[in-house]
Amino acid sequence: MFSWLGTDDRRKKEPEVFQTVSDGLKKLYKTKLLPLEESYKFHEFHSPALEDADFENKPMVLLVGQYSTGKTSFIRYLLEQDFPGMRIGPEPTTDSFIAVMHGDTEGVIPGNALVVDPKKPFRKLNAFGNAFLNRFVCAQLPNPVLESISVIDTPGILSGEKQRISRGYDFAAVLEWFAERVDRIILLFDAHKLDISDEFSEVIKALKNHEDKIRVVLNKADQIETQQLMRVYGALMWSLGKIVNTPEVIRVYIGSFWSHPLLIPDSRKLFEAEEQDLFKDIQSLPRNAALRKLNDLIKRARLAKVHAYIISSLKKEMPSVFGKENKKKELINSLGDIYKRIEREHQISPGDFPNLKKMQDQLQAQDLNKFQPLKPKLLEAVDDMLAHDIAGLMVLVRQEETQRPNPVVKGGAFDGTLNGPFGHGYGEGAGEGIDEAEWVVARDKPAYDEIFYTLSPVNGKVTGANAKREMVKSKLPNTVLGKVWKLADIDKDGMLDDEEFALANHLIKVKLEGHELPSELPAHLVPPSKRKLPE
Repeated sequence: MFSWLGTDDRRKKEPEVFQTVSDGLKKLYKTKLLPLEESYKFHEFHSPALEDADFENKPMVLLVGQYSTGKTSFIRYLLEQDFPGMRIGPEPTTDSFIAVMHGDTEGVIPGNALVVDPKKPFRKLNAFGNAFLNRFVCAQLPNPVLESISVIDTPGILSGEKQRISRGYDFAAVLEWFAERVDRIILLFDAHKLDISDEFSEVIKALKNHEDKIRVVLNKADQIETQQLMRVYGALMWSLGKIVNTPEVIRVYIGSFWSHPLLIPDSRKLFEAEEQDLFKDIQSLPRNAALRKLNDLIKRARLAKVHAYIISSLKKEMPSVFGKENKKKELINSLGDIYKRIEREHQISPGDFPNLKKMQDQLQAQDLNKFQPLKPKLLEAVDDMLAHDIAGLMVLVRQEETQRPNPVVKGGAFDGTLNGPFGHGYGEGAGEGIDEAEWVVARDKPAYDEIFYTLSPVNGKVTGANAKREMVKSKLPNTVLGKVWKLADIDKDGMLDDEEFALANHLIKVKLEGHELPSELPAHLVPPSKRKLPE
């Protein structure tokens, strides 16, 4: 008789099937999360509604920093070409938000035209008004780097109250809007001026819920000596520690990101290694884009749920006839207690709640009687999405990753060090002697031979036990020495001849000098007498 009840119940529990991650995210948002957001005025308090373009756009990198820290030069360095609207100088030159994106022809799209384009993820920026839109442009150009990512250049952050007021729009709120939608936030600092202004401090605090996206670049580091650089790095970490209230240390990349000669080349190797790490981080963005959008939707859903509990609690406490204003003031003042009660009743983590002071300020302008009471069906839909549908999308993310070729950012500065002698670490460590005709181990072989003949070789070979006695003198752990042995014992007979013993010592030296051992022995390190052996 009531068999339809069971069918409906099963349908609700079975996760929906989607063709792509992007389609899945769009449908889940529109059918399950958006109704909850609209019912409890989420968009007025936190963030505008998401659109299709937010789920389909390329990964974006947001550059933030005080004036003259090299933000625009950094983009120029990555692209290896100028972009429309670019201005570089020691004074505050970039006075606009510039979205640098791929296009078939070079050109600039003004902000007012940009926010009506449904293919661009900027439509909701019209809420910040003309004062902002007149300072927002999109620079389009054909560039291989921009085929994989887009970059957002921002105005240099100034100090003092006067400059903040004269902008005519809420600068921190605009950056917070971008922070929610970008894949990476890069904070740039100039090694010569580490002072964090009031506005910059406010901006960093506005990025509070996006610490996982933040990376810090200490730019123009080639202009100071190594000893000073250590002090500057320490001072930067101390300053950031006071603003970014996380126990984890933010990753700081040190370097000089422009194409001019290094003024003080003492730390060249450090800069090369740091640049390589930063490039790898940026290059991974297209591969992790779907996962990032999924993660951001989960974060948004958790906040929307908490917001619904807060709004419905306030509605429940409001009187229907008399004393509305007094009760409103009382409820706003006791919002912290309401937070704690919701936390206890619904087992919600304190970290999921919105900023108390900001929420109290926003509630002042609201009519609490017009808020909606708690609607369990809307919350159940979001819980169902988080419990079942998201798990299905996670599987789809992995499937998409395996089915398509590895997407990485290519072109521009990313290609400059890929091949040839200027690749990172080329000719160093295990790569030393790669271009030389002579076997590189032969240089030190006489010294290694002296040790070899003290180890009682039999038929020109030393046993594993005898070799071990010598190799452990390096004080390297057994896991490393085991790898050295595996690489050096080329004929796999459990013994080492004089060439293999010399190779083992060479690899130990490579490791002791701070380089990594290769997973397979490079061709140039194979002893000459072993090069014709079948593998």
